Amino acid sequence: MAKLKVFRTPIGFHDAYVAATSRKAALKAWGSERDLFARGSAEEVTDPSLTAEPLAQPGVVIRRSRGSAAEQIAALPETPARPPRRATPEPAPATPSAKPKPRAIPPKPDRAALDAAEQALAEATDRQRGEARALRAEEATLAKRRRAMEREHEDEQQALAAAKEGAADAYDRAMRLWRAASR
Repeated sequence: MAKLKVFRTPIGFHDAYVAATSRKAALKAWGSERDLFARGSAEEVTDPSLTAEPLAQPGVVIRRSRGSAAEQIAALPETPARPPRRATPEPAPATPSAKPKPRAIPPKPDRAALDAAEQALAEATDRQRGEARALRAEEATLAKRRRAMEREHEDEQQALAAAKEGAADAYDRAMRLWRAASR
């Protein structure tokens, strides 16, 4: 099993610690898609007082506040005082306006790719319709051949059935004669 290491990254007014086997595993635990280590925003921690809790819960992000609320407020940059607002805004002084620069118009898009695609689609549609017509004609020819074959089979079946019936009658007559003669 790989040895656990403890990593830290700042998150707002807190530090997020996690015990993981690699930097990649730490980034995953923090939910970061960016390499915080490459940016210098994350680091490995070796101080035993900071690693004890994360090592007790591997893979769990442990948040620790960086200083008290007063220390955090004191660390905020000072904001400059705003000038008082005027009751009504002064109109902008009228300056002789220079002629505005004409807006650069991009060149008209080339339609060649669209025309080629439309042509290819039309050609494919025509080809497919032709193939479908040829298949329908072939299907009609096959259906006609099937009907003719079925008629031939039916005629042949009727002729063979009649021949069988005639042979059965002749056999029955011969058996009757034989029985009568053998008595």
